[in-house]
Amino acid sequence: MVEYRLNLPLTDEDVEKLRTGDILYLNGEMFMGRDEAHERALEHAKEGKSFPINPKGLALFHCGPVVQQTAEGKWKVMAAGPTTSSRMNLFEPEFLEAFGIKVIIGKGGMDDRTLTALQKYKAVYTIFTGGAGVLAAKGIKNSTMKEVHWLDLGTPEALWVFEGENFGPLVVAMDSHGQSLLKKVRDQANANIKNIENRLGLSLS
Repeated sequence: MVEYRLNLPLTDEDVEKLRTGDILYLNGEMFMGRDEAHERALEHAKEGKSFPINPKGLALFHCGPVVQQTAEGKWKVMAAGPTTSSRMNLFEPEFLEAFGIKVIIGKGGMDDRTLTALQKYKAVYTIFTGGAGVLAAKGIKNSTMKEVHWLDLGTPEALWVFEGENFGPLVVAMDSHGQSLLKKVRDQANANIKNIENRLGLSLS
């Protein structure tokens, strides 16, 4: 396990040195988007419309933040806990191909299609602790969003842009070398169950 503090945007070389189990802190421009933002972004791409920001090399956070608009019109972040990433399984491989992001942040893991896409497009999937939304908000510069797009989708589903300041800790759960920490844990758990079954003469699975 190695700890990295990296500045966005990232390059292929930055990503290739990251391995499952590594700890990552990020600095620089990042954005939040869930399934509805993914769907709209991909629809716009097919129509030849540009993305609201340049996403190449950036980090995408699966998050529907809790925000409050100030009298000056700024958006303060109260909490920013991760959304269950499996909601984005349908869109993520195509999103990686279309927009060149290098880091995905979420919780719960993603499917084998996404793992294959991470290898192909040189990106990593990282996990932020669920239930720690206040901690995540502290990793956002001034706890304030830089920009918001597609507010018509609703605040949880809009595309939020922010500046990360030592945003983390993030655990690399799926890397660009085809390794999945989540799969390793599942395989080890299944092996332990099988061992217990054999010792007790039971069948639990």
